[in-house]
Amino acid sequence: MWFVFTVLTTCLWGLADLFYKKGARGGAEKYSHLLTGITVGLVMGAQAIFTLVFTDVGYNPVNILVYLPVSLFYIISMVVGYLGLKYLELSISSPVENSSGAIVCVLCLIFLGESLDLLSAEAVIIITVGIIILGWVERTKPSEVAPQDKKYSKSAFALIFPLIYCVLDAMGTFFDAFYLDDIEKTPLVGVTEENFETVANISYELTFLFAAVVMLIYILVIKREKIELPKQRDKLIAAVFETAGQYFYVFAMSGRAVIAAPMIASYCVVSALLAAIFLKEKLKPAQYVAIIYVILGIIALGVAEGLAEG
Repeated sequence: MWFVFTVLTTCLWGLADLFYKKGARGGAEKYSHLLTGITVGLVMGAQAIFTLVFTDVGYNPVNILVYLPVSLFYIISMVVGYLGLKYLELSISSPVENSSGAIVCVLCLIFLGESLDLLSAEAVIIITVGIIILGWVERTKPSEVAPQDKKYSKSAFALIFPLIYCVLDAMGTFFDAFYLDDIEKTPLVGVTEENFETVANISYELTFLFAAVVMLIYILVIKREKIELPKQRDKLIAAVFETAGQYFYVFAMSGRAVIAAPMIASYCVVSALLAAIFLKEKLKPAQYVAIIYVILGIIALGVAEGLAEG
């Protein structure tokens, strides 16, 4: 099932990317990165509270602190990524950010003792190459960044954000693999085979909810900024897809993280396809080649998993 959860996560986060991109167009909101983080945190928090109230998950609140290192890596990386949208198109930054999947694959092989069969290794390489090609081609496209931020759009300053995201997200995903790989070794407290993925997800979502409250207080009380609710529509839709993807993500990572991580990183391809369909963005021939590479890699991973289980 981990492969199915991985595919679902990839598709849902690709949809989230589409609406993040729509919500970031124009860059008029001064604190758009914080507003996006607030929206995601509130939706995730609502999902966590719903799970706690209506299911018997057996949650120990101490796991918020136990899982805190993973949560902080993810939350900080996401807010940094949202900030980068002011200076760099998502279609440019996303492939750079998602190279974290390859980093995680290497970390899992070195530190968690995971292994890859030949077909899976070739598939991971194909997916990574496809992501790199997509990112390289996107660098040559005309920028849609807000006029006041155009001077940063191609600069080293702009690339800092996706690079920071890449490193932080890779560390978060690696630690996630450590927490979720083996229930006998997980630091999570009072978990069972049935609930330890859900416990991890609730811990992350409650931490994000707390972060959202802090950011909301910062904007409303400290900065005394007004929030225009109609402008948050696309952010809200993105947050719903992000939260749904996060739900399946922990189950994907509890399977074969060494394969799931680079495969999930390919959601930028889903985003590119959706942008071409719904935002009328034109794809270059090389981008189609990149997309075909990634699709072939995902198919190869599915075949490898089928052979392994057979």
